[in-house]
Amino acid sequence: MKYLTITAFWALGIIWGSNFIYMKMASELITTSQIVLLRVAFGFIPIAIYAYLNGALKLSHLKHARHFFVMSLLATTIYYYGFAKGASLLLSGVAGALSGTIPIFALLLALIFLAEEPVTKNRIFGLLAGFSGVILIAQPFSADMASTNLEGVMYMVLGSLSIGASFIYAKKYIIPLQISASALTTYQLGFSLLILCIITDFNGIEKIGDDLHAAIGMVLGLGLLGTGLAYLIYYFIIDKLGAVTASSVTYIPPVVALIIGSAIVGEDIGAIEYFATGLIFVAIMLVNKKAKGTTDQSGYAKPLAAKD
Repeated sequence: MKYLTITAFWALGIIWGSNFIYMKMASELITTSQIVLLRVAFGFIPIAIYAYLNGALKLSHLKHARHFFVMSLLATTIYYYGFAKGASLLLSGVAGALSGTIPIFALLLALIFLAEEPVTKNRIFGLLAGFSGVILIAQPFSADMASTNLEGVMYMVLGSLSIGASFIYAKKYIIPLQISASALTTYQLGFSLLILCIITDFNGIEKIGDDLHAAIGMVLGLGLLGTGLAYLIYYFIIDKLGAVTASSVTYIPPVVALIIGSAIVGEDIGAIEYFATGLIFVAIMLVNKKAKGTTDQSGYAKPLAAKD
C-alpha cells in the first residue's frame, strides 16, 4: 500500500503536468470551447460511474443545485477555458509553469474574503514573488504590448483566479453541506457539461479526429486521465496521506510541463521563463507556510477541482 500511494502521488503529478501539451495539440484543430466540452464530457463519465457505484448520489442533494451551478462555473467551465486558451497562445511548458500560481491566487482571495486567514510576512513575500514570476513571463513592458504572450498569460491568470475563487466559495457554502467529494465533483462536472453543451458551437468539432495523436491526447490524456481519473487518484492520496501532504502534488505539474515542452517537444523556453518558474515555486512554498498557532486549511476545497 505504501508503494501504491507513492506511485499514485507521482502519477497524478505527471498526468496533470502532461495536460498542457494535449491542450496545445487540440487547439490546432478545434476551438477552446470544444476542448473544454470534450474534456469535461470524458472526465464526467468515470467520476459519475464511481459516485453511482459508491451510492454517493442522492436526489436530496438537488436542493443545493444553485451552489453546484456556481462551482461548475468557477471550478470547471471558466477555469478550464482560461487554461485551454492560455495553452493555445503560450508554449505548453510556460503555460504549465503558470499553473503553479493557483495556490497564490487562492491565498490572495482568501486574505480578502476570509477573515480567519492570517496575513504573515511569508505570505506577503510569497505573493510578491509569485506576481513577479507572472510579470516576467508576461513581459508586459515589451515592444509588442498586444503579443499573444501577454494575452496567454492573462487567460492563465483568469483560470487561476477562477479556481481560486472556487476554493473560497466552497469553504463558505459547499463544505458545510458535508456531501462526499465524488458526489460534489459529479454535480460540478455535470452542470458544467450542460452549460458547455448550450454555449459551444459544435461546428468543426469532428476535426479533432484528423490527428490520431491529438484525439488520443484529448480523450485519454485530458478527459479520462487528466480529469476523471485525476480526481479519483487525488481522493485516494488524500485518504492515505492527508490533505496537506497530498496538496504538495501541485509542485510536480509545472516541472513536468517544462520538461515535456523543452526536452520532448523542443519548445524554445528561455532562461527568463525558468527563472520566473523558480520564483513561482518559492512563492508556493512561502504562501503554504503556516503561521504559528494557526490550523492548516489548505485542503478544504482541493477535491472539488482538478488541477491542469
